[in-house]
Amino acid sequence: MSQTLYFSVLLIALCSLSECIQRRYHHINMMMNWTEAQKYCRENYTDLATVNNINDLNNMNQQMSVKNSQTRVWIGLNRSGVYKWKWSLGDPVKYTNWYNGDSNGPGQCVYMKDGSWRHQDCKVNMRFICYNGDKRFIINDSSVSWRAAQNFCRQNHTDLISVRNQTENQQIQKIMNDKNISEVWIGLFSDSWEWSDKSESGFRYWMSGEPNNQGGSEDCTEVIVTDPGHWIDVVCSYSRTFVCHEDNLILIQMNLSWSEALRYCRENHVDLVSVDSEEIQFMVTDVIHLSSTDAVWMGLHYYCQMNLWIWIRGEVVCYQNWASGNETKLMNCNTEHRAGAVQSGDHRWISLPQSHKLNFICSRY
Repeated sequence: MSQTLYFSVLLIALCSLSECIQRRYHHINMMMNWTEAQKYCRENYTDLATVNNINDLNNMNQQMSVKNSQTRVWIGLNRSGVYKWKWSLGDPVKYTNWYNGDSNGPGQCVYMKDGSWRHQDCKVNMRFICYNGDKRFIINDSSVSWRAAQNFCRQNHTDLISVRNQTENQQIQKIMNDKNISEVWIGLFSDSWEWSDKSESGFRYWMSGEPNNQGGSEDCTEVIVTDPGHWIDVVCSYSRTFVCHEDNLILIQMNLSWSEALRYCRENHVDLVSVDSEEIQFMVTDVIHLSSTDAVWMGLHYYCQMNLWIWIRGEVVCYQNWASGNETKLMNCNTEHRAGAVQSGDHRWISLPQSHKLNFICSRY
């Protein structure tokens, strides 16, 4: 009994020791056009640089300021011609609450009124809500354009608010009601830009007045290192130095059992991924769209001796993203050993027999 109690306490203590996995950026001091730079990055790293959030942006800018003698640098954002809804903060768009269910309409920016979302011209002035990293919502009484609201939130807090579920939607509406405010900008917008690696990230850091598509052929994105790190759209045939990124998560499109996947990751990379924070869950979301199976293995398994779900590095499950019906189910280890997988569709976690053959995600960290 004492050994069991000690082990439980040890596991819980380990829960707080996990480290964030970060994307690594590499400035390549060679002059190429955008397509040539993309090819180089894909052959030598993961892809031309994708930026998911302000932390990624700061890390990338630091690499450029240290190693770059050029003032203009390619990243992996290019014009696709297909408009999609994205969150300014970079969150995937899973939950929506459109007025009358209509996501099509005039205006490429979104505001909330009476708990529902509506289209509006981004240049219209209205109040807005910022998000802080401690998950607080901060309403601002200034009446400004969507872009000005975004700039204010990024400079003073984290970003414009993302609304990721019905609970958050109701929280924001309550804040509006308490302050007697009828309309506020939220962080949802639509554009036709996509990342080279097909990431769903909606993070953008355009210079004022950009993108302007001057001449009708500015389909690629460069960073103006001296301003400070803002982006502009330019013609893809220009020669620039460029930034590649190397993801510390990699999707393996092989169908293996959980034990086989674990062995593969440890022999070829570092380990099966431990999704022990929301940030890592977002990174999993970025790579899982390439999977050929309905779910992919992660480094979570059911430890029968303790009746606990634990990560392969020893942590108990603190951050959780279980699909309904999976989170509290106790397993009968006499019949089968089970492990955790992430569904490719809604990115929720499910429990499956370890003998199932799935794609899987390895960590290089």
